Amino acid sequence: MTYIVTDACIKCKYTDCVEVCPVDCFYEGENMLVIHPDECIDCGVCEPECPAEAIKADTESNLEKWLELKHQICRYLAKYHDKKRGTSRRG
Repeated sequence: MTYIVTDACIKCKYTDCVEVCPVDCFYEGENMLVIHPDECIDCGVCEPECPAEAIKADTESNLEKWLELKHQICRYLAKYHDKKRGTSRRG
């Protein structure tokens, strides 16, 4: 299982979820944040922090298209922390 960001995040870009992520698996898209499915450790701390309620477990129904889309997008996006802060928390 992994967590994904759904369309409720489009044009919102709250970062409460990013701040609590222990592995920096958020990436910034053109109009929303995404969680890299290969980097998410399934801890779930981001889900309750999202004011838009856009973060869902990939085990929920009808989210397969979001998981695949996010995986494709993440190959091309800069890390959210690297882009916004100049460095990643991982070093």
